[in-house]
Amino acid sequence: MDFFEKIDKVMRESDSLLCVGLDPDVEKIPDAIAALAKDDLAKALFEFNKAIIDSTHDLVCCYKPNSAFYEAYGALGIEALKKTCDYIRDTHPSIPIMLDAKRGDIGNTNKGYARFAFEYLGVDALTAHPYQGIGALTPFLEYKDRGIVVLCHTSNPEAKEFQELSVDGEPLYKRVAKKCKELYEKNKNVAIVTGATFPQELKELREMVEDMLLLVPGIGAQGADVKAAVGAGLSGEGRGMIINSSRGILYASSNENFAGAARAAATKLRDEINMYR
Repeated sequence: MDFFEKIDKVMRESDSLLCVGLDPDVEKIPDAIAALAKDDLAKALFEFNKAIIDSTHDLVCCYKPNSAFYEAYGALGIEALKKTCDYIRDTHPSIPIMLDAKRGDIGNTNKGYARFAFEYLGVDALTAHPYQGIGALTPFLEYKDRGIVVLCHTSNPEAKEFQELSVDGEPLYKRVAKKCKELYEKNKNVAIVTGATFPQELKELREMVEDMLLLVPGIGAQGADVKAAVGAGLSGEGRGMIINSSRGILYASSNENFAGAARAAATKLRDEINMYR
């Protein structure tokens, strides 16, 4: 089963488009877990993730660890990332894992990035950027059963600076979307990133790429409107969106019942999303 079959199946079974970003920060995790970091940082990061996973696994369609939150802690952070991916795969194998690493370089370098993500970590999908040309993504695309999620129009306020530059009369992000759609029609393993903080652009991209899968960040701490995002981005079958929230769920509480608070926050957002489907 490839990434797209896997995520469509879990979307149906869990009745959820919600993705939880697993982005642990020692300065924000609850004291009860943070205390472990003094002696075993990798264990502290993993135990925090494990508690979030155990409390939310029936509410999500995907988990999305952001590589930066692990790389920041060096080898111990990578150890925690590996343990987290292994734990999801061993205990909840139906739930896909997307590594948010925004990789992109010349083809030979991308081979190394692909091996790390798909072979060492064993994730189901990887975010990538297209700035060096779509052809440079070939080493990722060769993993036919994995998802390649290409940055198109991101959720950050600065996105407009380059992504909306006019290229032959159309914004650059639309040119990227067209190229990604061509790849999708050929390989069937490509999706795009389009932020919920730009609902008009999200709507236009949905119309352009038709039934392609969209990763939609910007809900939660970034303040995007759920109703607007869902209305703009749904596919014809009422799915087609992976709607991510990280901080709003992970840090819903800093007390000992942080996992319960995370579940409550995830439930609330999952139900709000479904209200507009």
